[in-house]
Amino acid sequence: MDVLIRSVAIFAFLWFVVRVGGKREVAQLSAFDMILLITVGDLVSQGIVQEDYSVTAAVIAVATFTLAGILLNAVTFRFPRFRPWLAGRARIVVRDGEPLLQTLAGERMTIKDVHEAAREKGIRRLSDIELCVLETDGSFSFFTRDDDKEGAPEGPDALS
Repeated sequence: MDVLIRSVAIFAFLWFVVRVGGKREVAQLSAFDMILLITVGDLVSQGIVQEDYSVTAAVIAVATFTLAGILLNAVTFRFPRFRPWLAGRARIVVRDGEPLLQTLAGERMTIKDVHEAAREKGIRRLSDIELCVLETDGSFSFFTRDDDKEGAPEGPDALS
């Protein structure tokens, strides 16, 4: 039972750290960040199982993390009003070519981050962007002015 309680406490702490860390931080993990995460994983496992290195303790810890993740997903599905609080919400960071600096600051991002993401999508100027959305997973969605000229997309790839 002790492993179960420690697992829930560590899960809640890690969920909080990821939420506070920001969307782009999670989406832009470098090689060093991955090594750091592996190290943190080892440290967390020591905190969860302490001196109990049995297979049973490891199974209980992994099962607790899995069930806690499933429970969070179920809560966000069953109670949509909790979804923004638990999973985050998409934020508009550029509207009609103008960056929303307060929103960017709130997400701990700079306009350079938006420029970089736009260049990756082949967008040269912010003035070409009608809308840029920072998604809950930390990725950007761009809607350019050229999209309006093409009309509504058709076929199986069309958005509904």
